[in-house]
Amino acid sequence: MSAEVDALTVVNQLRDLAADPLNRRAIVEDQGCLPGLILFLDHPNPQVVYSALLAVRYLAECRANREKMKGELGMMLSLQNVMQKSTSPGETKLLASEIYEILQAAGKEEAEQAEAASASCRRKAHFFLGSNNKRAKTVVLHIDGLDDSTRRSLCEEALLKIRGVISFTFQMAVKRCVVRIRSDLKAEALGTAINSTKVMKAQQVVKTDDGGELMVPFQEDAAVLVEENTDIPDYLPEDESPSQEQDKAVTRVGSITDGMGWLSTAANFLSRSFYW
Repeated sequence: MSAEVDALTVVNQLRDLAADPLNRRAIVEDQGCLPGLILFLDHPNPQVVYSALLAVRYLAECRANREKMKGELGMMLSLQNVMQKSTSPGETKLLASEIYEILQAAGKEEAEQAEAASASCRRKAHFFLGSNNKRAKTVVLHIDGLDDSTRRSLCEEALLKIRGVISFTFQMAVKRCVVRIRSDLKAEALGTAINSTKVMKAQQVVKTDDGGELMVPFQEDAAVLVEENTDIPDYLPEDESPSQEQDKAVTRVGSITDGMGWLSTAANFLSRSFYW
């Protein structure tokens, strides 16, 4: 990594590494990365804060990490500061609140967590799946026409205009987008926004009782009011993220072997940049 690396570059890379379930334990156990992410939560750049929250949320997906994360110096206080700060965008506050609730509950069901720890850390990298926060939900979309980076950019722009979209990730190989939204936002609003591009058409992917999947088209004649988003910072770019590789069906950002070199480099950067 060049000497010109900055905080946003580092936190984006940590976010991408944390997206891989196989990297999450190593990141939390590293002596520099978790404390560095906590410091990023107080960064003046809102994009850095949001990206750090995404990374922390990924890490909290692993049940075995939660107790250590909760006890890490400054973690809970920094999350509270983000939630209470008047300048924090609404979606940033919601994400911080979701993480706070997850970590706050850590340790209350130790027996269950110990049993589920191994399976949880290797779970497929669905974007923020779980029922910990009843104020948010996950919608999976199949998007006909999601063929290349240009179409992906159009889809990003359409989703970012919707108030209530917290975050999203793409699975280009299977033309899908996994979207995390507020519980009061209708999935039809996502379909309306994507269909408005005129070059893509979205269907919702739902699970059937027998464990299969069903494609449910959105009604074209349904008038859904889409409230535009104005208070969230620019969505963090993923131009250099390996998750854009179109030969993989889930968000995969490198194995633990590949990631450890970057963890070391990131930790060295954090050590040079902050006083502990």
